[in-house]
Amino acid sequence: MEENFKKRNDDKDLVKRYESHKEKKEAFYFSTDEYEQIVHHYLEQSKYRKALKAVNFAIDQHPYAVEFMILKAQTYSSLEEFGIAVRLLDDASNLNPGDGDIYLIKGNIQIMQGQHEDALESFHKALEFNQEKDEIYFSMGLAYQNISDFKGAIKYFKLSLEDNLNNESALYELAYCLDMLGELETSVNYYKEFIDKDPYSEYAWYNLGIIYNKLEKYEDSILAYEYCIAIDEKYSSAHYNMGNSYMMLKKNEQALDSFKTTLELEGPTPEIYFSIGSVYENIEQYDMAIRYFRKATKLDQFYDEAWYCTGICLGHQDKWYEAVHFFNKALKLSVENPDYWVALAKAEYKVGNTISSIDAYDEASQLSPNNPDIWKDWSKIYFEQGDMDQAIGIITDGINELPEEASLYYLCVVYYIESGKYKTAFTFLEKGLHLDYEGHTLLYDYFPNLETQKTLYKIIQQYK
Repeated sequence: MEENFKKRNDDKDLVKRYESHKEKKEAFYFSTDEYEQIVHHYLEQSKYRKALKAVNFAIDQHPYAVEFMILKAQTYSSLEEFGIAVRLLDDASNLNPGDGDIYLIKGNIQIMQGQHEDALESFHKALEFNQEKDEIYFSMGLAYQNISDFKGAIKYFKLSLEDNLNNESALYELAYCLDMLGELETSVNYYKEFIDKDPYSEYAWYNLGIIYNKLEKYEDSILAYEYCIAIDEKYSSAHYNMGNSYMMLKKNEQALDSFKTTLELEGPTPEIYFSIGSVYENIEQYDMAIRYFRKATKLDQFYDEAWYCTGICLGHQDKWYEAVHFFNKALKLSVENPDYWVALAKAEYKVGNTISSIDAYDEASQLSPNNPDIWKDWSKIYFEQGDMDQAIGIITDGINELPEEASLYYLCVVYYIESGKYKTAFTFLEKGLHLDYEGHTLLYDYFPNLETQKTLYKIIQQYK
């Protein structure tokens, strides 16, 4: 760490010296190593135009250094000027045809151009010259993955791992491809064999944890993450994922510990604050949950889920006016999220804004017509206002969208009975009983009178 710190300071001093010469328009000269440090500094800072200027100076002073042609190509690639980048790499390969890295870089640029066949040709060329092949195999896997040839991708990600067991990216992408092919279950043995070869590979344990997590085997995933952390206690992603697995098991205390450890290791991020807030929400410590959701939005004001969950917690505290504000903020960022519209509809109704509530349910029903709760809650507004015609209209629209949803029929029965239209009510009752006989108990909630319940019971028994 100390060495890295010293190197960073050395790089900064070098860049300052370079920029000072330029600013004062003084003559200057740097070695190839120094120019490489300067260009890499700008690339790491995403200052691509400055990197381009520096590499041009380097080429002027070192016209036969092929590495600067390659760096210039990488810089143009970062500027998404892929054609220029490829031409420069072709020039570089003419000067040094035995440099396999040129073909590897060229192939990766061709992937970005969507030229996957050409990219694979470049990678095969790179294999001819490079002794270390794992990065090439990995890039070939990406090329196949980009054209949705997951079997091809798996083949090359595995080859990459055979060459370098610690290629973390290959392990991760391999898990993704196996997931896409629905082969996660069978892949567990592959990872176990991998671990047998290298039991101290924290990456392998970590990815095994991910596989178990995707298979919803949360206890096993936690165990795999624990092995990963035993090898590398600062593996923050393992702590974070372990927190998620604990949450799935509703072990909130352990989840909180895992997320807080991640926070200590990684420093603040919106995702970690949000996860901590979610745990506090689960254990109904809403003030703490809100505090962390607000921390998340302070770091990322576009984090719509954090705004939404803040509103949810305020709703649990009966602070509906404030909740409306936060649901609206979430909707500004994600206007097509039906959950946000439903939450806003409920909050608006709580504060007495019936028209706004109805409008919100209308939006939600258009975005998620297959959600029966939207139709039920929306129709209940009219029911509570005594407007049975409107309530029946809404619930009938719901039935048209979801003709197999029994609860909608039962609610329709309630509304027709309240309207005094018993014959029509029994028609819907028959349909509801046919779809889900046991669901009829919903009716008793709306007719608490014992005599009415007895009458309904006798009628329902006829359909048993």
